[in-house]
Amino acid sequence: MGELFIIASSRQWNKLLTDSLHASTGKRFELISQPNELTFENLKKLNPRFIFFPHWSWVIPENIFKNFECVIFHMTDLPFGRGGSPLQNLIAQGIYETQLTALKCVEDIDAGPIYLKRPLSLHGTAEEIYMRASKIIESIIFEIIKTNPMPVEQIGELTLFERRKPEQGNLINAESLDQAFDLIRMLDADGYPSAFINVGNLRLEFTRVSRKVDSLMADVKILLNDRNMDKTK
Repeated sequence: MGELFIIASSRQWNKLLTDSLHASTGKRFELISQPNELTFENLKKLNPRFIFFPHWSWVIPENIFKNFECVIFHMTDLPFGRGGSPLQNLIAQGIYETQLTALKCVEDIDAGPIYLKRPLSLHGTAEEIYMRASKIIESIIFEIIKTNPMPVEQIGELTLFERRKPEQGNLINAESLDQAFDLIRMLDADGYPSAFINVGNLRLEFTRVSRKVDSLMADVKILLNDRNMDKTK
């Protein structure tokens, strides 16, 4: 039946990768989107050549990355920017061009040897960036399958990113329109808490921002603050 490759992704923008890669490579691909599907027993039956993780929201168990070749993807020029929320941390630092790195999964976070790197623009909304990254990931997977590159150890100065918390999306922290613009767009993706500001008993959440000469335009969702929810029941 030929080699099997697995795409493990929890995000909507990666759902079509299996069909697209099957069409371009002629290889068999299977999608895993939930952690209860990513078990050693299930994978042992499937016996994949590679497991690719374009965007996975859960910990990869040790018995999986030690028994199967697992490739993860990170939006920084590793070893710069190991850790959580790479897209948001880069934009918060005023970095708008990065490298999308494909690396082997090991025990330490984002510390594995590197297969390939490709340039990635961080302009646009977070969802647009993730969709752009998905296309680049597809080309990287294609190349890994065709050339079977040997991953090489990371070289350079190590810097770490901390996973950002929802409260860091508060627009009260923005000191300029540019900062507010970046804060809104870098959180504008499915599954991410939107940039917000609290006004009295209300919470205003912002998406679909556009930059004007001296202002910003955005869609606004108005909610009750969490602390006031019990009063409405």
